[in-house]
Amino acid sequence: MKLLLDTCVWGGVRSALQAAGYDVVWAGDWPEDPGDQEILARAYEEGRILVTLDKDFGELAIVRGTPHCGILRLVNLAARQQAAVCMRMLALYGKELQSGAIVTAEPGRLRIRPPDVEEMNHR
Repeated sequence: MKLLLDTCVWGGVRSALQAAGYDVVWAGDWPEDPGDQEILARAYEEGRILVTLDKDFGELAIVRGTPHCGILRLVNLAARQQAAVCMRMLALYGKELQSGAIVTAEPGRLRIRPPDVEEMNHR
């Protein structure tokens, strides 16, 4: 499974996910932060699920209709919890994410927004 970690995701998440066999790119390695629109576009072009802490990506995807390959948003998690929660969400909901769902995981709460049918037809 291919993932793109947003700059706001703790860098240690990358090594944990790579050790678990995921193909991971961390935007924190790029020379500069290109902004949300470019990060989401790059994830889509490379067929990567975007992992972020930022709610703005949901707005780009839902309100503006920006194409994506799935978004996993981690909310109110300490940096050291991010890798474990990310791996659990990918194990449980990886297929949904790969089909274009938006999954929001926070302590005590999980939301899954399936991809829009119209969005699926444009893939």
